[in-house]
Amino acid sequence: MKRGILVQKILGEQRRQMLLDKLKTTTEPLKGGELAALTGVSRQVIVGDMTLLKAKGEPILATSQGYLYLRETGADDIYRVLACHHKPEDTENELYVLVDAGVTVKDVTIEHPVYGELTAGIHVSSRSDVDAFMQRIRETGASYLLELTGGLHLHTITAPNVAILEEAIHNMRAAGYLLEEIE
Repeated sequence: MKRGILVQKILGEQRRQMLLDKLKTTTEPLKGGELAALTGVSRQVIVGDMTLLKAKGEPILATSQGYLYLRETGADDIYRVLACHHKPEDTENELYVLVDAGVTVKDVTIEHPVYGELTAGIHVSSRSDVDAFMQRIRETGASYLLELTGGLHLHTITAPNVAILEEAIHNMRAAGYLLEEIE
C-alpha cells in the first residue's frame, strides 16, 4: 500500500472514531455541516463516514435535524404504534399534538405498493424539534411520506409512562388524526 493511501486510511479511521465519540457524548442531533467543519472535510465525506460507521453496526440515525447515536431505551420507556390519517398540511399540528402530550415521535411508516413498508426517523420531542423538522421540509421542498398513501401512516411514539401515551392517544383522537376502525 502506498504511503499516501495508508495515511488517508489512518486519518479516515481517526476521523470516524472522533465522529463516533462526538455522537456518543451528545443527546442533540449533530448536523453534517457542523461535523464537516469540526473535522475539516466536506459534508459529503461525513455522509460517507456515517455510512461506513453504520455498516460496522453503529446505531447511527440520520434525521432531518442531524445525526443521532441511538441509545437503548430505558427499562421504563414504553412505546405504541399509532395508525394515523390526515392531509399533508395537518402534519405540523399533528406533531405538536403528540409532543405537547409529552411523547417522542420516533418515526413515520407507510406501506408502499412496490417497496412495501418504508420507515423514516423523525425523532421529535418538543415544539422546537417540530419547528426544525418543518423548516427542513420547507427548505428542501421534500414531500411527506403520507402523500404516497393518501394520508395513511403509522407513528411510533415513546414515553416514560402509560399515562403520557394515553394522553397523546386521547389528544390525537380529539384532533381527528387517529385512524379508527371502519365498519
